[in-house]
Amino acid sequence: MTSTIDGAVGAPDLDTFAETARSWLLAHAAPRRADEAERTDVSVFHDLPPERERELLGRICDWQRTKFDAGYGALTWAVEDGGAGLSERHAEVFAELEAGVETPGQHELASVSVSLIAPTVRMFGTPAQKSRLVRGLLRGDELACQLFSEPSAGSDLAGLATRAVRDGDGWVVTGQKVWSSGAQFAGWGELIARTDPDVAKHKGLTAFLLPLDTPGVEVRPLRQMSGGSSFCEVFLDEVRIPDSLRLGDVGAGWTVALATLGFERGHSGSEARVGGGFAQLLAAARKLDRTGDPDVRRLLADVWVHEKLAAVAAQRDREARLAGAAPGPIGSLRKLVWAQGLSLVSEAATTILGNRLVADTGDELFGWTEHVLGAPGYRIAGGSDEVQRTIIGERLLGLPPEPRGDRGVPWRDIPR
Repeated sequence: MTSTIDGAVGAPDLDTFAETARSWLLAHAAPRRADEAERTDVSVFHDLPPERERELLGRICDWQRTKFDAGYGALTWAVEDGGAGLSERHAEVFAELEAGVETPGQHELASVSVSLIAPTVRMFGTPAQKSRLVRGLLRGDELACQLFSEPSAGSDLAGLATRAVRDGDGWVVTGQKVWSSGAQFAGWGELIARTDPDVAKHKGLTAFLLPLDTPGVEVRPLRQMSGGSSFCEVFLDEVRIPDSLRLGDVGAGWTVALATLGFERGHSGSEARVGGGFAQLLAAARKLDRTGDPDVRRLLADVWVHEKLAAVAAQRDREARLAGAAPGPIGSLRKLVWAQGLSLVSEAATTILGNRLVADTGDELFGWTEHVLGAPGYRIAGGSDEVQRTIIGERLLGLPPEPRGDRGVPWRDIPR
């Protein structure tokens, strides 16, 4: 049974909630240091040895567990679903207060588990699936990754080729997935597979919940050019999945995938800044005495303006959400702008540091190399920039749809 905040009945008013939450946070975490902006890790993806990355995940899950047990882990979820039953505004107040204390940080696998997979299971799962997974995902007891993209089906996710064939009361799955964040540390995967090759590509998909210790599953970390291994490829060799772990209806996998991707794009736009921003760039420019350089000043101004506009957009989204507006294609716009912001920060860092990015001479500013090497990844992750622009054009601007030669064609007959 989920703990309620201070054992209170009903939703506390915001002032009371803020006072209670502030006291709880300060009792469980140290206040964030004043120089935090200057010492924040500016890498975009983790660049840690596996054992250290596992330790980081453990600390993050411990913190999530501590919050959940105190009633702060899923503030806006209904009580019957494992949450606190509070408003979006309560969640915002807590997030603002939490930003003022030292926490273990973030890891994409933990964020995916809590913010993407858990709500997807809540939306489409059977009572048994919800009972088995939702609370564990929200509490940090379970970690789940996405098994969506494939070597020949990244941006065109609906064209995926991993096959799931019905066999009695289960399914036999064979294929390959790639770019699965944190799969080497996950216990579960949300898998999208093709169950009917004789219908149009979007209609022949089905979603499953796959325990990653199932025989036939092989997870191989991929080495990134920045040095880390945040992503994995996952091979599925005649993996047997019981039908009880099918997520949603047979043939409804595209609907399940879109829901998860919708959570992802909304989450990307609202995520705490990854890889540093104006404050860290300004600190670097001051340290190197580059604040008088015209190019540096221009780029710092561009980053500052971008962050302010992003804050305005976030406020608009907040007001729409509080008014009950459903998530929509605006998430694609936010995701696109967010990826552009990462690229802008990289450009500014490159100009400020110059040849200091070339070799590690013991200068802590060399850490910006990990940002420059990692930022382009977010032009692909969560849907490529090109896909986002197509969604924006068709669903926000009302432009004619792009010509698609495979529309209505059975997947089996599409040239590959």
